[in-house]
Amino acid sequence: QVQLVESGGGLVQAGGSLRLSCAASGRTSSVSAMGWFRRAPGKERDFVATISWSGATTYYADSLKGRFTISRDNAENTVYLQMNKLEPEDTAVYYCAARRAGVTTTRQHLYDYWGQGTQVTVSS
Repeated sequence: QVQLVESGGGLVQAGGSLRLSCAASGRTSSVSAMGWFRRAPGKERDFVATISWSGATTYYADSLKGRFTISRDNAENTVYLQMNKLEPEDTAVYYCAARRAGVTTTRQHLYDYWGQGTQVTVSS
């Protein structure tokens, strides 16, 4: 089992920045990739970004490229999501997810472990 705990969410004004963290514990040696997804009010959960365990491979949602950056610190078993130039449309609950095995993917149904989520609210 792998446990994931997100942190770093909060309230920020449009144009501001936040950095989310996702700390993984448990059998992290089995993790092949970690990703971020988000669920905006009244919408389905969508892919944001993902990174392989080595850090060599990253994918982003097309609409977020250039504003969001995913990174990882393997020594700390932590994945980060740096979010810049935030817009009210970025308001959502952000979830961290881990995939047990296989290639890095944007498909959320292929992720095995999920955190509880952290709320990000961007005011206009």
